Amino acid sequence: MKQKLFFLLCLLGGASASMMAQQTKAFSVEVKNEWTNEQKDAPVVIDLKAVPVDFRVQSAVVKEGNTEIPSQLDDLDGDLKADELAFVIDMPAQGTRKLDILLSAEKSEKTYESRVYATLLARDAKGGKHAPVQSITVPGTTNFYSMVHGHGPMLESELVGYRVYFNEKQTIDPYGKFNKGFELKESQFYPNDDQLARGFGDDVLMVGNSCGVGALKGWNGQKATHVEPIAFRTESVLAYGPVRVIAEVKVKGWEYQGSELTMTHRYTLYAGHRDLLVETFFAEPLKKEVFCTGVQNIMGGETVSYSDHTGLVGSWGRYWPVTDTVKYAKETIGLATYIPKKYVIDEVKDKDNFLYTLSAPGEKYFHHYTMFTSRKEKFGYPTADAWFKYMQEWKEQLEHPLQVTISR
Repeated sequence: MKQKLFFLLCLLGGASASMMAQQTKAFSVEVKNEWTNEQKDAPVVIDLKAVPVDFRVQSAVVKEGNTEIPSQLDDLDGDLKADELAFVIDMPAQGTRKLDILLSAEKSEKTYESRVYATLLARDAKGGKHAPVQSITVPGTTNFYSMVHGHGPMLESELVGYRVYFNEKQTIDPYGKFNKGFELKESQFYPNDDQLARGFGDDVLMVGNSCGVGALKGWNGQKATHVEPIAFRTESVLAYGPVRVIAEVKVKGWEYQGSELTMTHRYTLYAGHRDLLVETFFAEPLKKEVFCTGVQNIMGGETVSYSDHTGLVGSWGRYWPVTDTVKYAKETIGLATYIPKKYVIDEVKDKDNFLYTLSAPGEKYFHHYTMFTSRKEKFGYPTADAWFKYMQEWKEQLEHPLQVTISR
């Protein structure tokens, strides 16, 4: 009897070990930088649909030899299942690196030091408190702008901070810093006197009715228009780091150019980056709707601009970001937006913006990139010429993404 029991336990143990072995998936990726320049903190994203597994992925490890590379799994559609694995990597010019990846059904307690930060805070006006939330949906007629602390989701890397307004403007607004580091968890976009004395940055742009830093707008043939009227607006934070943060703004029932659009903007900020990837998704293929984006014509009469006339546009100017001119000085800021050429229709402008119109008939997706620098940065760009030169290098890098090949 004891022998039979021992044999049964061995069988069960073996089956359990076999099941555990089946709950992992190992594969390799080859990452190539075909550009003639090195790339620092270059994003790598693995679509997990390209690595089919028969289990729910709950952890991942990325290694080069014995060296582990911080990474994160992201659930982008809200079904509590990982959709993408993301990490950043330094790549030499025209270099290749081979990485080993292990996916597992087991949760991991391992944490990496975060190089990004994100939050969305509901506001308790009476109590003066703010509660972290993951997502908020309101009818299009509801003015929720002042009921969110910071007026929308806030994203931060070591270099810069952003927020996306929770209203019909959906403007991307920048937070500039003196020094590299993280401030938004403490300052929440509104540094107090003590924080300012300690060298914190602050809001560096009065966006008004403009597109601010690369916000997508409607276009009526003469000027940029806001995203209204709509049925519902949802703003969310999808990913909190440690490698990238992602916010989303979704509108349903946007009555625009004879269509009723369901449109989602996804904003991704990577560790070590000042630029945002702005992806735009539609529930149905587009017809001939025309949109626009670009950079603000910064108020104050001191703005200069640059365009390569094929999708890259930038501005540099100086103005007060807030009305309290005693406490806050004028800020000098550089803005830049790049739209891939295949989406560009025409170069246009209005009173508030330097723009391109864009469209994607028959498609359900397009994307663009945007970024800024603040003159106060000790690590940034001190002149318009330096900024415009960097913009051109940035565009060239964006046009040379890393090539990733999966081998099973």
